[in-house]
Amino acid sequence: DLQICQHRAPTCCTKKMEESYQAAVRRERTQSIQALNFELKYMIVGHITAFQEAFESLLRFAENRTSSLFETAYRPMAKEAAEPVKELFTDISLYILGAETTVESAVLRFFDSLFPLVYSRLINPGITDLSEDYTECLRLTRQDINPFGHYSKNMVTELSKSLWASRMLSQALSLGIEVINTTEHAALTKECSRALVKMQYCPHCQGLTLIRPCVGYCLNVMRGCLASVSELDAQWREFISTLEYLTNEMAASHDLEIALSGIWNSINEAILHAQLNGPQLSATVDKVCGQPKQQEGNLSSASIVPVKEVTETQTFRMAHTSLNNKRREFISYMKRSRTFYASIAERLCDGDLVMRDSSTCWNGEDVV
Repeated sequence: DLQICQHRAPTCCTKKMEESYQAAVRRERTQSIQALNFELKYMIVGHITAFQEAFESLLRFAENRTSSLFETAYRPMAKEAAEPVKELFTDISLYILGAETTVESAVLRFFDSLFPLVYSRLINPGITDLSEDYTECLRLTRQDINPFGHYSKNMVTELSKSLWASRMLSQALSLGIEVINTTEHAALTKECSRALVKMQYCPHCQGLTLIRPCVGYCLNVMRGCLASVSELDAQWREFISTLEYLTNEMAASHDLEIALSGIWNSINEAILHAQLNGPQLSATVDKVCGQPKQQEGNLSSASIVPVKEVTETQTFRMAHTSLNNKRREFISYMKRSRTFYASIAERLCDGDLVMRDSSTCWNGEDVV
C-alpha cells in the first residue's frame, strides 16, 4: 500500500512511515531555509539597529545643540522653548522610522510654537498678558505674516531632502526582513513533499540508510520545490540596487548629518530675522491680535547675543564616521547576497545532503 516508495524489491516501510517521512521533509526544509536565511536576516536586523542608533545619536546631538542656542543666545525664552524643540526632534525621529507625518508639518508646527515666544520675550519683552487666546492668535498670525522670512521654508527643504533617503532606507530594511520571513514559511506542495521523500527517505525503505542523493537529482527536485521562491530573484536584485541607491543618496546630496547639524543655525537665522523686523511685526500683530498688557517702564528688546560654538563636535564626528562605515559595510555585504534567491537550490543541495565524492548515489529509483 505504499504511495511514494514503491519498489520491486522487498521493503521495510509502511504507509504510516511514508506519512511520517512527509512530515519530516516539511520540517527539515523549513529548518534548512531558516538556516540559509539566518545570516542574511541577522545582517539586516543588525544594521536596522545600528542605523537607528546612529540616527538617534545624531538627533540627540542636533537637539542638544539647538537647546544650547536658546540657553546661550536667547536666555529669556530658553525654558519655554525647551518643549517645542523636543517636539521637533521627536517628530523628525518618527518621520525617519516611517510614521505618517511630514517634515514640513513638523518644522512649521515648531515655528508656530516659537513665534509667540520670540514676540513676547525678544521683540516685545514687556508683555505680561500671554493668555491662551493671545498666544493662539500669534500662532495663527505667524502663518500669514511670515516673521521668520525664507529661513523656515529653507529648513523644510534641506531637511526633507536628507530625511527622505533615511526614511526610505529604514522602510526598505524592514521590507527586506518581511520578504525573508515570508520565504521561510512558504508552503510545500504535495508533489514537492512526495519528491523530497522519494529523494531522501525511499532508500531507507531498501535498508540503504547511508546512501545519499546524486547532486543533479537533488538540484532538479529542489529547483522544482523552490520555483516560487527563486522567482523572487529579479525583484531581490532590484531591491539590492535600491538599497545601494539610497545609501549613496544619504552620503551625497541628502547628507543627513549636515542637515541635522545645521538645524540650530537655521533657527538662529530665523529668530534674528524676526528681531530685525520687530517694529513692522508689532504693528501688524497689534492690528490683528490687539494690544496686550505691558509692564510699567520701558524694557528694551533683548540684545542679540552671538551664539557660542557647542563643544560636542567630537561626538558628532564619531557618529558621522560610524554611520558612513556602517553604510559601506552593509551595502558591500548586501551586494554579495544579490544571487541569494537564484542560488537557493544549489545551497540546499550542498554539504551533507548529497553524495559528492563517492561513485555511488541515489537517483530516485536505484543506487547508481
